[in-house]
Amino acid sequence: MSVESHPLIASVRSVQVGRVAPLGPQAVMSGFVKQPVRGRVEVGLLGLAGDEQADLEVHGGRDKAVYACSLGNYAEWKAAFPQYENLFVPGGLGENLTIDGVAEGEVCIGDQMRIGTSVLQVSQPRQPCFKFALRFDDLTMPRAMVKNGMSGWYYRVLEPGSVAAGDEVRLLERPHGQWSIERTNRLIIQRKGTLAEKAEFSRLFSESR
Repeated sequence: MSVESHPLIASVRSVQVGRVAPLGPQAVMSGFVKQPVRGRVEVGLLGLAGDEQADLEVHGGRDKAVYACSLGNYAEWKAAFPQYENLFVPGGLGENLTIDGVAEGEVCIGDQMRIGTSVLQVSQPRQPCFKFALRFDDLTMPRAMVKNGMSGWYYRVLEPGSVAAGDEVRLLERPHGQWSIERTNRLIIQRKGTLAEKAEFSRLFSESR
């Protein structure tokens, strides 16, 4: 579906980048911990300037260039895990963009969005790994994200540009409105869904790459 009017759907609350550094008691190298950036940040085909990933086999790359989370989810995370309240702040889940105004139920696979001067396309939800557990020193956290579906989503970069806190998020194209991140999570992360849904999504994912 073409969104001719380019509607404003959300805004960027904050932008974060992180360097590779030891994470958790085991000192595993990771770029999980992000720090907020003031001013504009360049967005290239492989992500934000100044952002790093330690394990390029499973993180980063064209299809995981920029990671975004919904600002609204943080209140639910705090309610469920009040002991980590000080970590549940923008960037606390390792995201580059904390977006105010949309969540997993309103963002769809293939969505093209103008954010700042860049154009990004939603590629897939995040699948939590052990480094999420290391950040909180809690082995239950990845499973909690799988269960609650508050995973955030990855973007690939279609048009490089720059982003900053306060930028508008405008929807340009929505080719697969039936496949929200929420529904995709149920299918591929929570492993729920019919064989027909799996076949449909498999075709969609191969086409969108």
